[in-house]
Amino acid sequence: MASHPTRIPDAVSLPELTVRGMILGALITVVFTASNVYLGLKVGLTFSSSIPAAVISMAVLRALRGGNILENNMVQTQASAAGTLSSIIFVLPGLLMIGHWQGFPFGLTLAICASGGILGVLFTIPLRRAMVVDSDLPYPEGVAAAEILRVGSEGDEGTPTAGKKAATGNESSGVREIAFGGVVSALFAFATAGLKVLGESITAWIPAGAAVFRLTTGFSLALIGAGYLIGIVSGLAILLGVVLTWGIAVPVLTSITPNPDGLAIAAFANGLWQHKVRFIGAGVIGVAAVWTLITLAKPMVDGVKTSFAALGKSRGARGAGALARTEQDLSPYWVIGLTLLCVAVWVVTFGVFLADAPLSFGAIATLVICSVVFAVVFGFLVAAACGYMAGLVGSSASPISGIGIVAVVLVSLLILSVSQASGLLDTGAGSKLAIALALFTTAAVIAIATISNDNLQDLKTGWLVGATPWRQQVALLVGCVVGAAVIPPVLNLLYNAYGFTDALPRPGMDPSQALSAPQAILMTAIAKGIFTHQLDWSMLGIGAVLGLTLIAIDAMLAKRGGVARVPVIAVGIGIYLPPTIGSVLVIGALLGWIAQRVLKARAKAKGEDYGPYAEAAERRGVLLASGLIVGESLVGVAMAMVVGFTGSDAPLALVGSSFAPTSEWLALIVFVGICVVIVRRVLATAR
Repeated sequence: MASHPTRIPDAVSLPELTVRGMILGALITVVFTASNVYLGLKVGLTFSSSIPAAVISMAVLRALRGGNILENNMVQTQASAAGTLSSIIFVLPGLLMIGHWQGFPFGLTLAICASGGILGVLFTIPLRRAMVVDSDLPYPEGVAAAEILRVGSEGDEGTPTAGKKAATGNESSGVREIAFGGVVSALFAFATAGLKVLGESITAWIPAGAAVFRLTTGFSLALIGAGYLIGIVSGLAILLGVVLTWGIAVPVLTSITPNPDGLAIAAFANGLWQHKVRFIGAGVIGVAAVWTLITLAKPMVDGVKTSFAALGKSRGARGAGALARTEQDLSPYWVIGLTLLCVAVWVVTFGVFLADAPLSFGAIATLVICSVVFAVVFGFLVAAACGYMAGLVGSSASPISGIGIVAVVLVSLLILSVSQASGLLDTGAGSKLAIALALFTTAAVIAIATISNDNLQDLKTGWLVGATPWRQQVALLVGCVVGAAVIPPVLNLLYNAYGFTDALPRPGMDPSQALSAPQAILMTAIAKGIFTHQLDWSMLGIGAVLGLTLIAIDAMLAKRGGVARVPVIAVGIGIYLPPTIGSVLVIGALLGWIAQRVLKARAKAKGEDYGPYAEAAERRGVLLASGLIVGESLVGVAMAMVVGFTGSDAPLALVGSSFAPTSEWLALIVFVGICVVIVRRVLATAR
């Protein structure tokens, strides 16, 4: 194997934050933000855009000549905001579901996203030294991105390499993998969502006495890609959640719950899952998030103390020129100034959000202060927790959904107690406004959490390749603003074309085509239940007990060592996601596991080292999976444009509803064939 370039030393100064790099990063951010918004609304998941952005950047900058590893790193840093800030859609659609908004106002949405993202960057700057430089946290995604940059930058102008080898072509093959996955996924998605010749899922309902069981799978290549990325451990945990839901909880409830309206078994079982069982998943995720915060309390406090001490020391040394290039963060003055500016923007934003409410100026001011203070304080704690989790297991596995559930419960209880104590809001007529304010505040917390996750991962990549931290922080700030500007129009486009579950923009729209927005539905239901005093605490309690049990099991498995673990949040996700989503995620994870097992057997049969096989398969698999996600997501956005322009729910459909049973079986055959091709391609490119 070729030797990799060493870390760029402090004494070497290469172009990093360039104009062309920022333009390229902005373009990649736009594409991946649109993809992630669509994917998040459809299935409740987003994907990390760092590695595909790095591969695209290396290919483009090599064609333009003069690129280097640090410039490529800045592009991926900026573009990585797309995969993280898009998680704001886990909450904001709830404002339409309760009827508070009729669309997504550009100014308010931009302000809450951009300011929250910027605060996520700023809150984690003091943590860089303790959690990145002086820590032994593995940062799996950050290390993987650094390795991709190193291999792809061999032979670049200005990049020190061992022997100055010629370009390896790794970035070209990586772009081919992204393109292949994107084209296949786009064609399949077009046949499904556009032409309607392929079904979107297939389901079998199995009655056993009064109990109802469900076997189902969806047909989404984007989900195959997402499942491939989360891995077999998380995939099996999601499978456990699906089995607990549709193999135990729903059958038990259908057998003991009366059906006075005589609903069909499908509608009856789905209703019980949506209004009861889903809250078990919320309880599991909430407990897991709280446990994460508890276990990380001490390292977070120690890290903050160490980092602030380091900032004070570096501030004194900077003037004397004693601070190395790779140790230079944004100045504390900039951090404090931008933090105060973002808080001020939030005060104005929340004030505008409540401006039309039938409340006095004093009541509005009190609610604004409560919301902003909660978002800033809780957001800072969440930033440290998510940053630590990113270092431990990667950004993709960080408990963003759990953080959102905890935040919406706490802020709802805060607003409810303040309102009842001071009479600011009427419990009945004012509950709708209170729910909206709770969701809007939670959205601010989510924006902080997601970007704090991403920032430390990117800073780890930068540390490994020798980047300048303050330049990376500026790049991510720019990425937050660009991504925040893209999110509102994409949200409006998708809403007007498809609608959301419980929120259709026009009468007569097909509700089966609505985007599910599962997290938004769940968080809206929790907030609504708290303010109307109708929240099913028993189901949340069952979920909390189940979560504690799973935490105990996972702790025992961790003590025994080995790879067998039970990611508790993944189990909760398997419970509250629709089974047509969870099942495909499991399939995607299994495909990755099968590929690794086959490669291991081949290496053993040849008497060769398995490591290079696994490394090549991992790289190609990640890029191929990213292509699968981007292809389907971009088709979804494009179809939204067509639907919005024509005003028809299915303007390109070649068949009618009577073809649905045939389309389901046809989709199953094509779907299985594509899965086989994906595995074979991973195996072939890993030779």
